[in-house]
Amino acid sequence: MNDDRVFKALADPTRRLLLDRLFARDGQTLGELEADQEMTRFGVMKHLKVLEEAGLVVTRRSGREKLHFLNPVPIRLIHDRWIDKYTDERHVSALIELKAQLEDET
Repeated sequence: MNDDRVFKALADPTRRLLLDRLFARDGQTLGELEADQEMTRFGVMKHLKVLEEAGLVVTRRSGREKLHFLNPVPIRLIHDRWIDKYTDERHVSALIELKAQLEDET
């Protein structure tokens, strides 16, 4: 997994919406994912390709349909590597207190 690909994929609001839709109901077809989108089928396909390349979406054939599934593992790895370490309560509390003190002084 490449962190840069995951960050790039998550940076786009349309791709985040597609991930949200798969989170709500996994295993959707392209037609289902493009419903209610204000873009072409080709546009949705391009976004899905970026998500697949980042490992955030995996596909499986079911008969003639291609189903798309959310793969939350890359997001969890990003969380563990980049986010969780910055949410240590002691550090966050200290920064919030410092911010409040500095704002009170001005």
